[in-house]
Amino acid sequence: MPSAEQTVIDIIAADPWAMDILWVARKLSLPDWAIGAGFVRSLVWDRLCGFTQRTPLNDIDIVYFDAANTGREVENAAEARLTADRISQVWSVRNMARMHIKNREPAYRDTAHAISQWLETPTAIGISLTADDQLRLVAPHGVEDLLAGRVRPTPNGQRKIKEYRARVAQKNWPLRWPRVQVEGLA
Repeated sequence: MPSAEQTVIDIIAADPWAMDILWVARKLSLPDWAIGAGFVRSLVWDRLCGFTQRTPLNDIDIVYFDAANTGREVENAAEARLTADRISQVWSVRNMARMHIKNREPAYRDTAHAISQWLETPTAIGISLTADDQLRLVAPHGVEDLLAGRVRPTPNGQRKIKEYRARVAQKNWPLRWPRVQVEGLA
């Protein structure tokens, strides 16, 4: 029986669209990169709920870590290149080496540390495609909540409980995925 992490990797590997997106992102050659948030969460929940149509994403979130170059120029150029390559997608590319400022948090050490600071457990997951075509999962809080359809605050989400509650209320994930259970609202 595959591990929980391998189950997530297998779901992504079996989806031609997701693999194409990962291949396109890898061509950017960004350091310590991953695609996270809804890209992983929605794909897994769609599969677990038996959906035959992929849930549309607002955007595809590519995160990376480059402390030596924290200007927006690389992000803007990457988004332009991605849009030219896959015009039907909306892309968001962010260097986690500077995002701690926007998030009012101590500096992040790397992409995994930045992802660990996202507010809810099933979103705090990223995936990348290595040079040798292996999928690399970044799941600082594990994937058990994702696979169980459970939304809980991460430790940072607990510290920022008002932001967590506002975000999950705005997202209203159980409306799209009825199996999803949201915790930490009371």
